[in-house]
Amino acid sequence: MTRLNGVIRALEAGEHAFASFAPPDPAAALEFSTAKYDGLVFEMEHKPWDAVGLKDSLQYLLNRRQIATAGDITPAVTPLVRIPVNGAEKGQWHAKQALDLGAYGIVWPHVSTVEEAYNAVAACRYPRLPDADRYEPAGVRGDSPAAAARYWGLTNDEYYARSGVWPLDPDGEILVALMIEDRLGIENLPAILDRVPGIGLVIIGEGDMSQELGIPRQYEHPRLLECKRRILEICGERGVAVGHPHVTAGNVEQVVKDGYRFLMTMPVRSYPGLDRGRELTGRA
Repeated sequence: MTRLNGVIRALEAGEHAFASFAPPDPAAALEFSTAKYDGLVFEMEHKPWDAVGLKDSLQYLLNRRQIATAGDITPAVTPLVRIPVNGAEKGQWHAKQALDLGAYGIVWPHVSTVEEAYNAVAACRYPRLPDADRYEPAGVRGDSPAAAARYWGLTNDEYYARSGVWPLDPDGEILVALMIEDRLGIENLPAILDRVPGIGLVIIGEGDMSQELGIPRQYEHPRLLECKRRILEICGERGVAVGHPHVTAGNVEQVVKDGYRFLMTMPVRSYPGLDRGRELTGRA
């Protein structure tokens, strides 16, 4: 069976997965469609919730030549969605709509408790009877697979078989990622990972965490580094990959050394013609 979710494929193989953020905008999606990222997180926490824009962006992220050349339906860049609601708000409908449009996973911001983590996984799973294997967390996702199945290149029945949450379902293609962004989340992280199956990735929210610590965006401050170290330690003991959202050319060596396996980088745009022209005309 071909693994459709490129991020899961990398993590499953013990490799590093590379991703970036982009707004739900077709122009941005088009730019990333030929990039070498494993995944692209459509940023809808700090950008407007735009289901139509997301739907169009998903289409523009597909590259027909790549699909034809590869000879299978696996997307070159796997689309994930960071939804706008914090864990405590339990925004199941945001996850449902993103998945129904074809997203391969959901990034949940500000998850701090076992209950919030349980909801995050449950919202990404279809219901099943209590005597079914892997019943918990009990799924609450509504049934409307047609658009997602078409986007994945599957029949509805094939989509049902592949739309489980990984690694709870070893063959599942849906990735549930939790962002741990405060001290309460760190305190509860051992219980979250021990009691809630189906969490495929934990991402540090170092921006918000630094705000809580009173050191906004001071990413190398000792207090923040200790929080990040603790998250890596807890997840490492349980075999759960950890993501870093601010990877740059300057810190990537340390990020890899620290043990992060989901590396989010922002592409750097340059304007060499403009820069050289301003230099030559004395406007540098």
